[in-house]
Amino acid sequence: MTARGVFYVHSAPPALSPHIEWAAAGVLGVPVSLEWTDQAAAPGTLRAELHWEGRPGTAAGITSALRTWKLVRFEATEDPTPGSDGVRFSFTPSLGVFTGVIGASGDIMIPEDRLRSVMANAAVGKITLEHELERLLGTPWDNELEPFRRAGDGAPVRWLHAAV
Repeated sequence: MTARGVFYVHSAPPALSPHIEWAAAGVLGVPVSLEWTDQAAAPGTLRAELHWEGRPGTAAGITSALRTWKLVRFEATEDPTPGSDGVRFSFTPSLGVFTGVIGASGDIMIPEDRLRSVMANAAVGKITLEHELERLLGTPWDNELEPFRRAGDGAPVRWLHAAV
């Protein structure tokens, strides 16, 4: 079974660009050469975008390979396949990793157990319901990444087919 998705590097120092390509290649199992462009939202950094096809779980693999890199902002998405939901991973140095299950309409789907936990913690005053719901929806990550997403509008797109 083949999955497909997009790997967005929203900002990275130029010196890390080959390392990011090597990390993605390690997950995809084929050489990766990204087309890097200047990131207007963070002068002195670069951005790149890669559309990929590979095994289900590839977006999670890319995220795992890069999640400790504190100078990179990125997102990895994976479209749904028979038997698995779509997913979006977002990473920022200040917030870490966000994982959201994506429904057929593109909405974030919050699992029942996560909602029950948030409601229980809010009921005893450990958290505020509104704040935790915003986190479950990925709002802090969206707020931080949106200027970087907009700065990438019109950037070149490249497809890569992984060895399956």
